[in-house]
Amino acid sequence: MGGARSTHIKEAEGSHRPHPARGAEPELRPHDDETDGTLAFPEQSLWWVLPNAAMKKKVLLMGKSGSGKTSMRSIIFANYIARDTRRLGATILDRIHSLQINSSLSTYSLVDSVGNTKTFDVEHSHVRFLGNLVLNLWDCGGQDTFMENYFTSQRDNIFRNVEVLIYVFDVESRELEKDMHYYQSCLEAILQNSPDAKIFCLVHKMDLVQEDQRDLIFKEREEDLRRLSRPLECSCFRTSIWDETLYKAWSSIVYQLIPNVQQLEMNLRNFAEIIEADEVLLFERATFLVISHYQCKEQRDAHRFEKISNIIKQFKLSCSKLAASFQSMEVRNSNFAAFIDIFTSNTYVMVVMSDPSIPSAATLINIRNARKHFEKLERVDGPKQCLLMR
Repeated sequence: MGGARSTHIKEAEGSHRPHPARGAEPELRPHDDETDGTLAFPEQSLWWVLPNAAMKKKVLLMGKSGSGKTSMRSIIFANYIARDTRRLGATILDRIHSLQINSSLSTYSLVDSVGNTKTFDVEHSHVRFLGNLVLNLWDCGGQDTFMENYFTSQRDNIFRNVEVLIYVFDVESRELEKDMHYYQSCLEAILQNSPDAKIFCLVHKMDLVQEDQRDLIFKEREEDLRRLSRPLECSCFRTSIWDETLYKAWSSIVYQLIPNVQQLEMNLRNFAEIIEADEVLLFERATFLVISHYQCKEQRDAHRFEKISNIIKQFKLSCSKLAASFQSMEVRNSNFAAFIDIFTSNTYVMVVMSDPSIPSAATLINIRNARKHFEKLERVDGPKQCLLMR
């Protein structure tokens, strides 16, 4: 982008009233009974419900050994970059712990009917999203002996109360028939124990396929997986650790787990309309997955969200290597200005503005003054209560 620049913005102390986008528009002024100087929203327009207690969502991550499960998980949740996944091993647990993600490795030992002891590994990670939403991620080891035990001795334990099954396929696997057999076994166990679970299939390592063959190969694989999945529905994604496709897939998965996500999107729409933004994106703070967005007009690049996630995550990691903490960024050229800033305790926000008559300071103050409202939306007490913006 010609003439683009990035600026670190420090948050000033004290409360500020929002600056109007053009003149003194009444929507941007607090009502008379408000004294905190926060940006006002139309009455009953913004509410988002989360239960008081932590809402745990069990997510199974399965696939044959070598399919790339650990690499993709380390990039999304442990802040690895793609080239560093070649050195993966026990260090991934250290990185996960450093990010304050609760993780443990469970090794189950079973004795079969003839006295042979069998073991299999399941790594449990608890990842907190948006306040009370916790992803209980079960990363199941993919060795053949492990896979067989999942469907026999530990069938109920593994597949009970599952919200999401993510099955990872190596697109270049030489044992496709065995891969499909294990996948079907997973589906049978899901159908018996968690029939309402959402199914996602990731056709992984697509970077290894010749570019002119990728669409055809993925389409054929997707058709096979949809057919094998019946009567369950599955969503298929092509993925690679080397581009933004990994973020597209995982953003779609997390989106399905967020409670009342439609209400969150309504909140963003109202916020965007009030400050006259072209687009507003909400990122989960640790992973930078896109969890919600609003746009007022169609954009040419359908994959821009995932690209932004990837770029900002890389920049954030570069900052951490310099012992610096990424807080905010402003990118501007002759066509638009984009502001990326900490929003709530669990999110970053990106606001895109194209109207040159709206000062940057007004946008930044409006972002800051909206924080308190969106923070409250994540902390509503009780599943039947709602937060009304008056």
